[in-house]
This record gives sequence, C-alpha cells and structure tokens, in this order.
Amino acid sequence: MPLLIRNARILTLAGPNRPRRGKELAELGVIPLGDVLVSEGKITAVGPKVDAPADAEVIEAQGRVLLPGFVDCHTHACWAGDRLDEWQMKLRGVPYPEILKQGGGIRSTVNAVREATQKQLAASLRDRLGVMLREGTTTVEVKSGYGLNTDAEMKMLRAIRRAAAEWPGTVVATALLGHAFEGDLDEYARMVVKDMLPEVSREFPDITVDAYCEAGAWSVDACVKFFEKARKHHPIRVHADQFNSLGMIPEAVRLHARSVDHLEASTKKDLITLAQSPTLGVILPGTGLHTDQRFMRSRLFIEQGGALALATNCNPGTSPSHSLPLAIALAVRFCGLTPAEAIVASTVNAAAVLGLDDRGSIAVGQRADLLLLRHKDERQLAYELGGNPVELVVVGGNIVR
Repeated sequence: MPLLIRNARILTLAGPNRPRRGKELAELGVIPLGDVLVSEGKITAVGPKVDAPADAEVIEAQGRVLLPGFVDCHTHACWAGDRLDEWQMKLRGVPYPEILKQGGGIRSTVNAVREATQKQLAASLRDRLGVMLREGTTTVEVKSGYGLNTDAEMKMLRAIRRAAAEWPGTVVATALLGHAFEGDLDEYARMVVKDMLPEVSREFPDITVDAYCEAGAWSVDACVKFFEKARKHHPIRVHADQFNSLGMIPEAVRLHARSVDHLEASTKKDLITLAQSPTLGVILPGTGLHTDQRFMRSRLFIEQGGALALATNCNPGTSPSHSLPLAIALAVRFCGLTPAEAIVASTVNAAAVLGLDDRGSIAVGQRADLLLLRHKDERQLAYELGGNPVELVVVGGNIVR
C-alpha cells in the first residue's frame, strides 16, 4: 500500500550522490512544508504538494520534522555479558591495569562471547537493534572483534547475520579482526592473516575488515601488514588515535581506507591530511563522555573540507549507548558541530561509510527509511538531552513504530 506523509518540514538532504564535505555538511535541503509519497519500499515523489493515490495510507505530520532514517556506522553491538562490576570499580578509582588483572576489560567480554552460543549472541543483538530502531536507527553497522580466535569470530559474524535476518532495518556486518590480541602481537597478527582472514573471506566475501590501532592493541606496522593483504578482497576501515597519535592516518589514506574512526588524539597535520583525502572521518562522542572527556577537533576537520560521519560506538566498555539522538547532542556540545552538520553526519555521510548510496536523503528512487520527529524544529535533536524524539519510523516503506 502506498504511504503519503503530508504537511511535514522535510529535511531532504538533497545533493550530490557522494559524501558531503566541508560547508556541504550544513546543507539540509529543507522543504518548509511538503509531502513525501512512498511506494514499494522507495520514495516516489517529494514536493510542496503531492497527490496521493486513492489507496494510500496518509500520515498527517502537522508541520513536524521528517528526515532520513539514522545510519549508525560504527558499533560493537554484538556482545555477551556485561561490564557493570568493572565500571563500578572505575568509579571507585581503581586503575585500569588492576581491573585487567582482576579479569575485567575487554578480556571479560571475550570470555563471555566465547562461552555464549551463536543463538544467544543473535538474541542479545536483536534486542539491542530493537532499542536502536525505536530511537530512529534504520541502518546499523555491527562489528565482530570479541572472539580473538577464528571459531569465535566466525560465530559472531554468523550471529550478526542471523539477527539481521530477523530485524526490519539493515545490518551491515564488519569483521574487526584486528581488535585486541593474545600472546605476542606479531605471531597473533600472522595467525589472523594466515588463518582467520581466509576463513572470513570464504564465508563473507564482500565484508569490510577493520583493525584497532592503539598502544596496547595493534601497532601501525601490524595494521598495515594486515590491510595490505585484506584490501585485495575487502574494503578496509581502521580505529585510530583514540588515546595516542601513532601515525596511522597517513597509512590509512595511502591504503584507501573507507574511514578512520575515533580521532580524539589526532594531530592537526593528520586531521588536515585526512580531510583532504577521500577517506571519511568518524566521530564517536559517546566514548569521550563515558571514558575520558576527550573529543575529536571536528571544526578543524570540517573547515579543511573533510567528510565527517557520526556514530554511537555502542559497546559494553567505552560507549554503552544505543542512541544516535544522544550522539548528535554530544557532537554539538563537545565536537563543535552545528545541529545541521550532525544530522548530515548521521545520515547521508554515515551511509557513505558503509558504501550505501540508496539511503540518507529524501529523494525520488531512494530507499524509504524515514523518521517523523515529535518536533517542528530539527535543532531540538541536538538541544534535547534524554527522551526519544522519534514519533514514527518507516523502514523500506513500512511503518514499524
């Protein structure tokens, strides 16, 4: 059945079919009062006045904001167990090395993932996806990375695939094969290239692969060797500069990485290098809020013409949040974005990180993933802290909330 949303303030985000850069990030393509017609899962008409077919379901927006569905392009939403005891220790001032010594940190999540069945992992992910959908996320990237051996990583990727099949939105899996490591890093990295990567490639031939470049995690050298092998068959992404600037950004640009994510500790020189390249930068302000109150210098990046995306980094250790509306509010307060820039970064640019050009804007032919807010001014998305701003969610042309 066709669907007509009538009398909405429409943020079309109309523009070039590519990531928006620099000043383009502020362009929302607003139709102050207009209609959107949806048929067979796609947008078929957009304008100040659209005639509805006789059999169309009509939603009266009454001037409220209509925008593309949110795209959460960086999450670790597939996990088992929790980190509540560790968090309470941290609140009491227990140093992280001591938490690790007591079995906390990423090791506790790795152990819980290894003990969980594929069915259990899929069920817990499906529950989290449901929460995300209610707050407007219609496309979400989900990484593996808590397995640290081939069997457990494959179990995670299969669980992600299983949960995706049971969720109305779109899930894009990423193989985070270079997250932490066990034993000697060089030996572990060789195992990933020799054993884990080929196994992933066989079952998930088009999947993006990822690595975490940081002191105590994967070195620049280990990441580069891994990516040189992986990029022959897979798109690549990298976490970099969360706590330390190690020199990964120039390598990521050279290797044509799809994105570099985190960027809290990046140097001015590296941010300019990234901004002037095709590689997108992804900010994760929920991490700064929950961990160390450090945030990317996004204003510099945008002013240098960078293509910026925004995500939750939903995970049990450093960003326990499912909410892109909250990420938008944090990005405006702590990363220097305007509300309009944060909206573009969490829709069309986030979709570009995932290689998706059929969503993120409201234009004829685009996938009909749409959000109707309870607000008449989109700035409320950034202004309001807490609560759910989403009144109606449309996924593939179907009302799901």
